[in-house]
Amino acid sequence: MNDVRTRRQRLIADLLRSRAVASQEALLAALREEGFSTTQATISRDLDQLGAVKLRRDGVTSYALPDEVSVANAPERRLRSILAEWVRSVEPVGQLVVIRTPPGSAHLVGVALDQSRLPEVAGTICGDDTIFIAARSPEEAQSLAKRLQG
Repeated sequence: MNDVRTRRQRLIADLLRSRAVASQEALLAALREEGFSTTQATISRDLDQLGAVKLRRDGVTSYALPDEVSVANAPERRLRSILAEWVRSVEPVGQLVVIRTPPGSAHLVGVALDQSRLPEVAGTICGDDTIFIAARSPEEAQSLAKRLQG
């Protein structure tokens, strides 16, 4: 019986690492597809034993394992901190977002933006005190500007 639990928990960990699993019901369905017959209560215990937590990534709430939690949020936390300290203004212009920084600071902000891998961002160009962010659409540029200002 212990072997079944170990294999099931290993599969749960693999599933959580490979896709966004938003609910225990979704996890139960994925396990059944892989041939495991189990209950929601068992999955709840497995998630607890694995230390899985729910967190929001890229606008989606899903389960994550402890080793992914600090890594997943680190670029976002760093970006928020850098934006608060180094950004003077954020302005959407068509499909672009223009960010102004103090002289010599654009690269610092640009690297943080690139490392955060925001889904709306197609690319960035940094000058000395200005960053141009190419968004995937004008609507995403508006949304991104609001997100960066907040």
